[in-house]
Amino acid sequence: MKGEKIILGIDPGTTIMGFGLIKVENKKMSFIQMNELQLSKYKDHYVKLKLIFERTIELIDNYHPDEIAIEAPFFGKNVQSMLKLGRAQGVAMAAGLSREVPITEYLPKKIKMAITGNGNASKEQVAKMLQSQLNIGELPKNLDATDGLAAAVCHFYNSGKTEIGKSYTGWDAFVKQNPNKVK
Repeated sequence: MKGEKIILGIDPGTTIMGFGLIKVENKKMSFIQMNELQLSKYKDHYVKLKLIFERTIELIDNYHPDEIAIEAPFFGKNVQSMLKLGRAQGVAMAAGLSREVPITEYLPKKIKMAITGNGNASKEQVAKMLQSQLNIGELPKNLDATDGLAAAVCHFYNSGKTEIGKSYTGWDAFVKQNPNKVK
């Protein structure tokens, strides 16, 4: 394993996609950047998916992450919202897989637990803890960017542990691990 790696964290969404990047050197992490892709002005869901894919590819091409950590959709009561979130996650994953970047999914509770020690922590608590851990000056107004960053930091904390979530090294690995999802 090389001594340095970059982790891209993504919080997929069809209104806002949050993302953050950290660099890991000698088992220490440092903040690179976080931001969000605003999608609320677009009415067409397919345009939103295209933009998520393109932005993820752009991030990969610009920062060359060694790994991607992505927040898994949580199970809510609104089936349509869940479907849209799953699609957003899927196109972000497809972008990573198309560039052969290994992807690991984390449940929101697992991410919150890794950052704050509390799986039921609020977005604000997660953001404040990240601000402290990574010496971030000002937090963004929307906390979707910190949610993306939290996925990357969660992945850093869980690196080397045996059970870290679903992990894919490429399309073949995804198909093998999900035979019922791909026909």
